[in-house]
Amino acid sequence: MDLGLHSRLALVTGSTAGIGFATAETLAREGATVIVNGRSSARVEAAIGQLRHSVPNGRVEGIAADVSDAAGCAAVIEAFPDVDMLINNLGIFEPKPFVAITDGEWLRFFEANVLSGIRLARHYVGGMRARNWGRIVFVSSESGVQIPAEMVHYGVTKTAQIAVARGLAETLAGTNVTVNSVLPGPTASEGVERYVEQMARASGKDRTSVERDFFKDVRPTSIIQRFASTGEVAAFIAYICSAQASATTGAALRVDGGVVRAIF
Repeated sequence: MDLGLHSRLALVTGSTAGIGFATAETLAREGATVIVNGRSSARVEAAIGQLRHSVPNGRVEGIAADVSDAAGCAAVIEAFPDVDMLINNLGIFEPKPFVAITDGEWLRFFEANVLSGIRLARHYVGGMRARNWGRIVFVSSESGVQIPAEMVHYGVTKTAQIAVARGLAETLAGTNVTVNSVLPGPTASEGVERYVEQMARASGKDRTSVERDFFKDVRPTSIIQRFASTGEVAAFIAYICSAQASATTGAALRVDGGVVRAIF
């Protein structure tokens, strides 16, 4: 299937690794020009190098900017004033007991996971509306529907992303600009892999045992009973950005391995 993304320009935040990198790679394979974003120049340059190796004919640009604050968003907008697709992938997570989460940490999570996407969407949506074509995707999580007890602050920010995406879609009624949230389940991203390795070392178990125990004890409702690959999530995001997905907007779309039991 041709996703109809040739000549389109896509900004993927937090795209030097994990779901963001896989999304950038998938979109580049589909013919889009991709802007890689990360906090450090070294990470951005390394990701660009990887993409140019894996997608030799791909068109890739990059910018080092921390979009978890207003200055970082402003730097991205100055360098790339207009895009056709905005994938708000940047996100942070950290397991912590609710009573130990300070006001500062609540604010840090909200700014990184929610305000980053709001700031960028607020700017880019004007050009999309003027051209009558655009795609905005908020990479949320199944944790936005089933708030995890081990990181309530993370779950709340993911719920907020779903609400922002729906509200923004409502403001674009009757246009060819779509806004959706994508809800991955447990995914083998860089951060998750690091977490699993830490758990393996702490428990004296191998990675396979840690993954099995995670789905037995922490996410027992998972149907696939494994971490999704970043490529599986990226393929779903690429489709939502496609010309063929023009009738899908204002939706919270699950790619969660069946973790969420509700049928919707």
